[in-house]
Amino acid sequence: MVSDLTSSPLLLLAIFAIVVAAAIVQAGLGMGFGLTAAPLLALIDPALVPAPALFLGMLTAIWGAWRERDAIAWNEVSLGVVGRLCGVFAATLVLAALPDRQTFTLLFGLMIAAAVVLSVIGWKLTFNHATLLAMSGVSGLMGTITSVGAPPLALIYQDRAARQARPTLAAFFAVGCILSLGGLYASGWAGPRDAALAAMMAPPMVLGTLVARHFGSRFDRRFRPVLLAVSAAAALTLILRGTL
Repeated sequence: MVSDLTSSPLLLLAIFAIVVAAAIVQAGLGMGFGLTAAPLLALIDPALVPAPALFLGMLTAIWGAWRERDAIAWNEVSLGVVGRLCGVFAATLVLAALPDRQTFTLLFGLMIAAAVVLSVIGWKLTFNHATLLAMSGVSGLMGTITSVGAPPLALIYQDRAARQARPTLAAFFAVGCILSLGGLYASGWAGPRDAALAAMMAPPMVLGTLVARHFGSRFDRRFRPVLLAVSAAAALTLILRGTL
């Protein structure tokens, strides 16, 4: 699979651009790598999700958490991880029940569409221990299957101070991605090939993270509607692929 991709310069260029853009969004918000990258990577090759995208999401989250580690609310991360574990367990059961890759593509597309809807409608939930636990569980379910786990948590974090929310979410996703990858490996949905694919996409991720230092927040404000529209179109295409 890696050799197939490296033999096509146009595909490599597309992957490069997608990962750079996703890393900029992630660095600006502390989340959003998956929603930006996963549906487009899945259109190029379903083998690029969920595990390779989760590898990259984990690395960007670790970097974001380390950069602002003094502002992390570890009590929130700890409770969120409990919810994430429940979501990961549920996701492994769902993946084990899927009969084939086409059904996975359909489920993937539906979950990406749900993530886009959650991002667009802007529902607000009161932040408390119960909503944090519940949304972390939903994030674990969605994130393990699609590598997109941010939208459920955005519902409860959107009104909190960015200086604390961003590093706290980054720390949560750093741990959460590790848990999701463990669940994928345990259920047979990840292997050494996924690590190789992630390594192939790591250089543009690093470039995007460096570029984000200069204009990451402006990129997000200007292009967020476009990115959501592209994600929605990709989700629809994946749904059609999964049904035809």
